[in-house]
Amino acid sequence: MPRSYDLKPEKEGPGLLPWDWAEARLAAARNYWIATTSADGRPHAMPVWGVWLGGAVFFSTDRNSKKGRNLAANSSVVVHLESGDEVAILEGMAIEVTDPGLLRDYAGAYESKYMLLPDLADRATLNLMVRPERAFGWSESDFQASATRWEFGS
Repeated sequence: MPRSYDLKPEKEGPGLLPWDWAEARLAAARNYWIATTSADGRPHAMPVWGVWLGGAVFFSTDRNSKKGRNLAANSSVVVHLESGDEVAILEGMAIEVTDPGLLRDYAGAYESKYMLLPDLADRATLNLMVRPERAFGWSESDFQASATRWEFGS
């Protein structure tokens, strides 16, 4: 964001949004937009189903899909919710989930949300999680006062 937008950290001004504001939207979202970068530098954005679980967005994609190939080459990712009025944007790294406990938790949350159980045994599927390194949020109706930046480190 340009400095002229004056996005402030959560604790540096009245009207700024607490992190739980963003987490509530991330948990309630049905669709998450995933933005990746191809090997030649072109951006690629696609919606996915996923879940907010334990401070991360979890989602799956085919290993040979455009986003799967992009993330294999460059794991940097942006996750954005659909609303331009109540905005939550995450920046981070997509990490393959291989831990059986995390995979079970993801599958259970996914099934509860979408009434569909992901096939964790399918080797063609890449199961990913994104923990935010930084995030942005605002309410369009009060952008100047609510525009907030959160920093989490890597």
